[in-house]
Amino acid sequence: MARTRTRRAHLVVAALGALALSPVLAPRPAEADPILQVGGGDVRVEAEKLEVDVAAQTAVLTGNVLLAKGDLSVKCPRLDLRFDHAPHLSWAKGSGGVAADVRGVHAEAPEVELDLTKQVLELRGGVKLTRGQGFLQAESATIHLLTAKVTATQVKGQVPVPK
Repeated sequence: MARTRTRRAHLVVAALGALALSPVLAPRPAEADPILQVGGGDVRVEAEKLEVDVAAQTAVLTGNVLLAKGDLSVKCPRLDLRFDHAPHLSWAKGSGGVAADVRGVHAEAPEVELDLTKQVLELRGGVKLTRGQGFLQAESATIHLLTAKVTATQVKGQVPVPK
C-alpha cells in the first residue's frame, strides 16, 4: 500500500514537472497578448474538476467554473481552455449557460468564446445584455475588452433616457 502511494506521488510529481518544463523545452509559437486592460495579474480559475492534456496544451474545467481577470469574470458549468504554451492561456470557451461581466456590462448566453489574442469576448445562442436599467436581447454579441465596446446582431430591448 505504501509502495502504491509512493508510486502515485512520483507520477504526480513527474506530471507536474512535465507541465512546468514544457514551455522551456517546446518551441515558442506566437503568444497571446495579456489582457492588461481589464486588470493586472494572472487569470484566476476555479472549478470542481480539472482535466489537463499537457501534450495538446488544453484543459477542461467543469462544475461551477469561474474565470476572472481584473474587471472580467465568466461563470459557467464547463470551460475549455487552450494555451500558447503552458501555462500561457490564449483561448477559452464556456458552455452550458454562461454569465459574463466586464466593466459594468452583464451578459448571459448559452455559450461564450474568449480570444485573448484578439482581446474579444463573443457570446452566442441568444444573448441578454444589461447595464444599469437598460437591457438588450440579441442573437449574438461581441465585447471588445480593450474598449468595452459591444457589437450585437438581431437586437431588441430598451435603453433608458433621462427625464
